[in-house]
Amino acid sequence: MADQKRTGLDWEDVRIFVALARYGSLSSAARALSVTHATISRRIQSLEETLGEKLVERRPDGYVLTPAGAHVLAPANDMEAAASRLIRVGPGDMPKGLVRVNAPPSLTQSFLVTRLAKLALDYPSLDINTTTDLRNVSLERHETDIALRLGRPDDGDVIAKFAVTLGFGFYATEKWCKRIQKGEAPEFVGFDESNAHLPEALWLAQRFPRARIAFRANLQLAQADAAKVGAGIAMLPHFIGRRHSALRPCILEHVPPPRELWLITRRQDRADLSIRAVSDYLLQLFLDEQELFE
Repeated sequence: MADQKRTGLDWEDVRIFVALARYGSLSSAARALSVTHATISRRIQSLEETLGEKLVERRPDGYVLTPAGAHVLAPANDMEAAASRLIRVGPGDMPKGLVRVNAPPSLTQSFLVTRLAKLALDYPSLDINTTTDLRNVSLERHETDIALRLGRPDDGDVIAKFAVTLGFGFYATEKWCKRIQKGEAPEFVGFDESNAHLPEALWLAQRFPRARIAFRANLQLAQADAAKVGAGIAMLPHFIGRRHSALRPCILEHVPPPRELWLITRRQDRADLSIRAVSDYLLQLFLDEQELFE
């Protein structure tokens, strides 16, 4: 970095820099931190003046880090993590502070929300934030503290623990199941074109290449709703298909393959009491209710 006299580093400047790097736009960072756009800009300028480097560049589609900004981000993330751990030190070794959990939308909405809400009741000083982004948010950029992912990660400085095996099946109305038993060709409810790359969508297209996709939706919960009214047969995780009384398992010529769900945390957070409490709770939860999934 430039060799010049530095002023004292302001933690608030660093915190806002991390948020801008994480979200990529003034509006998203401002919304996440509940501050104004002007505050974001002023704090970034202050940090750049303190460090003597240009840290971000504005592009038509948002902000990107300069090489100097990318170099600064790692220690800035470490500072944020240390501040978070400091906040989480509660009296009597009780979990405290904010823990963010990211998981696939259907899993979050149909299974995790009510159960994690009960955990928050057990620990009055523990705040839990669930996110259901279709994209995989980043542990490295501290966009989340705990990630539930389909498939074990093969890189990154993380700890991955097996959570549960997700079984899949074909679900439809009783009327549709009877039509299949009589030998009619299946018609499906599946993913929309923007999600045609997902493993479930690819598997269905490979095994039933000539089948009609009568209805498409980006979320499996929406696919289940469409199947309930008879739009077609949906390939669903058992934890979704089994919870709908209007749906029945349908036997087709191919059986959908299962997938593994893994719980992932940053290695540097392995001693964090609050993250560990939520992680342990989730792992026990999947163990206790594995019959719903497998």
